[in-house]
Amino acid sequence: MRTEFPTTSPAAATPQGLPGDRADALGSIPAPGRGQVRTLPRCHGSADALLLAALAERESARALRAADPADAEAATPTAHGRALAIITAKPGDAVRLAQEMRWFAPLLRVLLLPDWETLPYDAFSPHQDLVSERLSTLYALQQHDCDVVLAPVATALQRLAPARYLASHTFFFHKGQQLDEARLRRQLAFAGYEHVKQVVRPGEYAVRGGLIDLFPTGSNLPYRIDLFGDEIDSIRTFDPDTQRSLYPIDRVRLLPGREFALDEAARTAFRGRWRERFEGDPSASTIYRDVGNGIAPAGIEYWLPLFHEHTATLFDYLPDDAIVVSHGDVDAAARRFGQEAAERYRFLSHDRSRPLLKPEELFLDSATLFAQAKEFGRWSIAAPGEADGDGAGSAARDGSAAHEAGEARERGAPFALPPADVAIERRAPDPLERLRAWLAEPGTRKLVVAESPGRRETLEQLFAENGLRLPAVDDWKRFADSELREAITVGPIFDGFAVPGARISVATETELFAGAPRRRRRGLREAQTDVDSIIRDLSELKAGDPVVHAQHGIGRYEGLVTMELDEGPTEFLHLRYAKDATLYVPVAQLHVISRYSGTAPEDAPLHELGSGQWEKARRRAASKARDAAA
Repeated sequence: MRTEFPTTSPAAATPQGLPGDRADALGSIPAPGRGQVRTLPRCHGSADALLLAALAERESARALRAADPADAEAATPTAHGRALAIITAKPGDAVRLAQEMRWFAPLLRVLLLPDWETLPYDAFSPHQDLVSERLSTLYALQQHDCDVVLAPVATALQRLAPARYLASHTFFFHKGQQLDEARLRRQLAFAGYEHVKQVVRPGEYAVRGGLIDLFPTGSNLPYRIDLFGDEIDSIRTFDPDTQRSLYPIDRVRLLPGREFALDEAARTAFRGRWRERFEGDPSASTIYRDVGNGIAPAGIEYWLPLFHEHTATLFDYLPDDAIVVSHGDVDAAARRFGQEAAERYRFLSHDRSRPLLKPEELFLDSATLFAQAKEFGRWSIAAPGEADGDGAGSAARDGSAAHEAGEARERGAPFALPPADVAIERRAPDPLERLRAWLAEPGTRKLVVAESPGRRETLEQLFAENGLRLPAVDDWKRFADSELREAITVGPIFDGFAVPGARISVATETELFAGAPRRRRRGLREAQTDVDSIIRDLSELKAGDPVVHAQHGIGRYEGLVTMELDEGPTEFLHLRYAKDATLYVPVAQLHVISRYSGTAPEDAPLHELGSGQWEKARRRAASKARDAAA
C-alpha cells in the first residue's frame, strides 16, 4: 500500500530546487556581471539540472528583490526576473535539462528552442510541432515570459526571423468579439496557416458553416470557434484525434504558422532578393516558382533570409540582463557544426535548380556566437561525463580559460558526486544488499526515482519480494520539503547523483540496473517507447510471465538456461511459444524483450513462431494509428 505524505511550502523567494535551508549551498556561486565569465562547479548525472534550476530560481528572486525590496516576500519565480539562456553542446542535453529542470523546480517557466532535426540544406522541412514550439518560445522571450530557455548549439547558431515579424504577425481574439470570417481567413493566410478539411496539427484551420477549427502555433490543443452571426459565441478546445470538444476558454492567441510569411508582400520580397542573390533564370528553380505561387516547398527554411530584410539571432530575443550558460564544450560543437554546414554546401551547391545560400548567410560561426555572448553575463558548466578541461573551449573564446581554471580550483569540491553502488544483483542471496547498505548510510537522505508510475510499481513489487518497503512521494519538491529519510518517486531523471552540501543522494534505474542497456532519448519526430513495458533486469521476471519479443511477438518466460558456446558458458532466456515452440534469447539481448501489457497474464495469447502473426498484428496496429491520426 502506498503512503503519501503532506508537505509544507517554503518561502517563495527561497530556491525550491534545493531543499529548504540547504539552498545555502548556492551561496558560494556568484552571479556573473555583464561581460564576465564564471565557471560553475562540476556535477554528476542529472545534478546539473538541479544546480541550474536552483540558480535560475535564485536569480529570478534576486532581480525581483532588487526591483522592489519592500515586496521581497512576495517574490516568486514566476514573475519577471533575470532569465537564463542555456546553450548545450549536445541536442539531447537541451531536451534532458528542460524535462529535469521542470521537475526540480515546477514553478520555473522553462522553455525549449528546439533544433529543426534536419541537416543543413536538407530538402525537407522540420516537423510542424517543432516549428510551433520554436515560435512559441521566441514569443515568450519577446514578452519576458520565460525564466529559462534552452537551445542546442545548432539552434543558437541559426539566423532567425526578426522580433518585429513575430510582433506584427501575432493576433488575439476573444469571446463576444465581432469577427469578420473573410477577414479572419486573410489574417490566417497572412500568418502562414494552411486551410484543411480536418485540423490535426499546429498551423492548420478549417471552416464549416458557423464553426471555425483552428490549431494555433504554440498551442497544445486546437480551438473550435462557434460564431453567432458575426460574433464569437464560444471558444472551446477539442481533441484533434476524436474531434470532440473539451473545455471552454475566453481568449485565443494566434502566432504565425511559420517562421516566414507567404503573403503577396513576402513573396514579392523573396523573389526580388532571389534575383539579386542568384544568377541565371529564376523560373528554372522549383523553389522560386513554388514560393511565387504561394506554396512553401520542402526545405524552404534554408532560404529564410530571403523572406526578411534583416535576420536576428537568439541573443536579439534575450533580455539585456540575461545570463548565458554554456553547457559542455559549446565551442567545439559550434566548430563541428560549421564544418558540417560548409561540407554540405560544397557537396550540394552544384544543383542549378536548387541554388543555395552560403553558410554564413544562414548561420553564425563560433567566433560570432561568442562575441555576441560576451554582451551578457556568462556561466560555463561541464556536461556530465566530460573529462576535466573538455568545457574549457567555451571559456577560451573570451581569453579567460586560465581565470576560470583558477576560479574552479578556488571553489574546491564539485556540486555533486556519483551515488553509491546500488546495483541489484539477481544472483546474490540478497539481490538488494547494495541498495540496503546505501539506504542505511547515516547523515544523507535517499530518493529512488522510477521512470514512470508503472515502473515504480514494478520496483515496489521487486523491493517487497525482498523485504524492503519505501514510502512513496509525488515528486522532488514533496520529498525536499518533507523530513523523510528515504522515499521512492517518479521523475524524468536520467542519472543519479549525491549532493554533499544538501545531504541528499538520488538513485535512478540507471544505477539500480547498471548492467542493462541504456535507451537513448528520442527526438520529437520519433515514436515513443512505452516506458512501463521496459524490462531492466531479469530479477523483474518470474517463470510463467508473458513477454513480448520485438521480432517474434508474445511468448512465455520459462526461466534461464546455460549453454556451452565457443566463447564459453552463455545464459539464455527460455521463451515458450504456441505449439510448445521454444526460442532462446541471449541475456545480452534483454533490450528486445518487453513486458506484456494486454489481458490477464494467464490468458496471454501466445504467437506461433514463423507464422507471421506478430508482423500482421503490428501492421494492423500501425494502420489503426494512421487512421486515428487522419
